[in-house]
Amino acid sequence: MLRTEESKLTSWYFEIDRKLLAYVLVMMVISVICMISAGSVAAERIGQSWNYYIVKAIPFYFIGFITLLGASMLNRKWVMRISWLNIAIGLLLLMVTIVAPHTINGSDRFVSLGFANVMPADIMKPGFIIITAWFFAKMRDTYGDDIFFNKAAWQFKWLSWWPYLVTFTLSLLIIFSHPDLGTSILYLAVLCAMMFIAGLPLVIIPVIGLAGFGLLTVAFFTMSHVHNRIISFFTGTGDTYQVTQSIQSIQNGGLFGQGDGSFVKQSLPDAHTDFIFAAVAEDAGAILACALIVFLMLVLRRLIVNATNAKDRFVFYAAGGTAALFGTQVCINMMSTLNLFAPKGMTLPFISYGGSSLLSFCLLFGMIMAIVREDKWN
Repeated sequence: MLRTEESKLTSWYFEIDRKLLAYVLVMMVISVICMISAGSVAAERIGQSWNYYIVKAIPFYFIGFITLLGASMLNRKWVMRISWLNIAIGLLLLMVTIVAPHTINGSDRFVSLGFANVMPADIMKPGFIIITAWFFAKMRDTYGDDIFFNKAAWQFKWLSWWPYLVTFTLSLLIIFSHPDLGTSILYLAVLCAMMFIAGLPLVIIPVIGLAGFGLLTVAFFTMSHVHNRIISFFTGTGDTYQVTQSIQSIQNGGLFGQGDGSFVKQSLPDAHTDFIFAAVAEDAGAILACALIVFLMLVLRRLIVNATNAKDRFVFYAAGGTAALFGTQVCINMMSTLNLFAPKGMTLPFISYGGSSLLSFCLLFGMIMAIVREDKWN
């Protein structure tokens, strides 16, 4: 019995994408270091001891590590089961945000579980990627390569566009109403990327662009915080304190960083979450900050390699969707930090403080490694 268990563990070790696994573990280590630095000033700002946030984050690092390894050992059947459960729980919690939201910083995007505050839109990301990939693969198996303009794919039946798009649209409207424009844009962008991966013609890009512009226009005229941030971004007037402090923090870091001499980050809002890259740049300097960007691009490249090497269409869509999610969220966070995009309150994947975000990405990357392993060796 012992030899059988050892054989399974050995097989997992040699079959798993060890490079991607190592990348994720390195990102988690970087996150711990950043949390000790940026989290300490954020804690002191609210009157807590310097280790307040790192102590709160340690259980999530531990659970995330177990989730990552456990998910990577699953087979495709269990990946699908967990993904359906993930979506069901996420949708249920989204409904809770309508009737009993937990408001943080003016946003109703959270649900209080007593021991922790969770963000349903973050929790749903793994299920969203996996189920969307499964749906596209099943649609192509059923209707052929043209799943977007085939009339049969638009008929009112279980396996058609209508159940998927209705569910997605209702979920997106709830997220949009929180208000959470950033996450709404993220989900819409990732869905569009996965649709193009699945064969949507590039000529549709202008149509999607107009739809995105329409969503932004509605947000501009109906959400005061979106209106103010967009006006501030284009005119430089109004409340620009966050981005101003972010830029100053990066500038103060110079090439080699200020280390213990960092002082701008002490007044940088959300230094441990949304603007953690600015805090890293001030502490470690521009050279190491750029090295972090390069490293995140290596993670993205590894996901793309897994997608292009996939033999199964489902794995291709899932790995490609994960690359789109990871890359888009990194870009939104970085652009907000550098004042190239209006602040969106979005974490830097694996690096920023945030239990919901960390656990969802650990689950997603673990499941991707599981299906890539099975696709490659079975």
